[in-house]
Amino acid sequence: MNTNSGLAESSAKKFPLVLQVLPSLNGGGVERGTIEIASALKAAGHESLVASEGGFLTKDLKRIKVEHITLPLATKNPFKIWQNAEKLAKIITEKGVDIIHARSRAPAWSAYLAAKKTGIKFLTTFHGTYGMGPGKIKRPYNRVMTKSDLIIAVSDYIASLIKKDYQIPEQKIRVVHRGVDTDIFDPSKVTRARIIALAKQWNLPDGATIIMLPCRLSRWKGHHLMLEALSRIKDREDIYCIFVGSLQGKESFRKEIEHFASSLGLGGKVRLISYCADMPAAYMLADIVVSAATKPEAFGRTIVEAQAMGKIVIAADEGGACETIKNGLTGFLFKSKDSEDLADTLEKALDMSEREKEVLTQTAVNCAATDFSTRAMCAKTLKIYEELAKK
Repeated sequence: MNTNSGLAESSAKKFPLVLQVLPSLNGGGVERGTIEIASALKAAGHESLVASEGGFLTKDLKRIKVEHITLPLATKNPFKIWQNAEKLAKIITEKGVDIIHARSRAPAWSAYLAAKKTGIKFLTTFHGTYGMGPGKIKRPYNRVMTKSDLIIAVSDYIASLIKKDYQIPEQKIRVVHRGVDTDIFDPSKVTRARIIALAKQWNLPDGATIIMLPCRLSRWKGHHLMLEALSRIKDREDIYCIFVGSLQGKESFRKEIEHFASSLGLGGKVRLISYCADMPAAYMLADIVVSAATKPEAFGRTIVEAQAMGKIVIAADEGGACETIKNGLTGFLFKSKDSEDLADTLEKALDMSEREKEVLTQTAVNCAATDFSTRAMCAKTLKIYEELAKK
């Protein structure tokens, strides 16, 4: 009787219990990805856990009934990292965790130590390039992301950096492109009222051509480059530019951008929006969405969001953008850091016929749904959990 019970329990072995760890849950791509995976696990009937120091997005975990464990995982203090490792090891043992999935370097150190102590599988996701610093001083700190049993890279570009910078064999890396929720980023679900409300809020005239740069206010995101390019085509009087993204407390940088726009004769044509709660409607306002980053993007989620919304996209020809944009087919690439080429590319997009726009944007919508959806990202990640559990 006991033997049969044991066989039944073994044959009905549940999906591995996954504990995702990250610094906090206060918004951003890492945080959204964590919640999306937790939601996918729940939808598939699997329990999971998330540990972080908390944040306003914990409400999303509560809504889908996924347990959140509060720990100071954003800390870089070695003693506190060790303390977190001890606490994680206790959680792993008490909850029966099978895989610990770290999404950032500081919590990855605690996760690595906890995994070593408990003997469970350790998984990491490289969400960014992780700079080495002067003399590659940060390399030993970054290397914890390679100490896992398997590594997820958010793009082929990031996978190539992992192999090059840390001499990691290809068979240890799994590429899972970040996903966009095509149920939310769906032009058919955005009402005209939402679009009109934003246009009024941002003081945009009827019939204006809108070029949007959606990203946080950071020098490497290319706001100056975008303005330089616009100054080359300012004879097109109907063009307005919208910068949408968090200020992150950088009021002085905001003033610098406003002054630069004014010096180029663009002052009245530029809007800086520090927060937008309705990005699908914002994309619907835009005619062209640009990523003008002066450093390679690890992936570039806003480009895919805009593609899913049926918008013409333009990005620098490096990093993850080269994977999300098929030049001339689903968008356009310009020479990185080259404002003249960006201006030429903008003019090319602005001069497209309605039929050309329709073909390009529909191809982009299809590509986003097939290759870069949240659904695809979650399915690939859950398969990696299964693969790791079998090792």
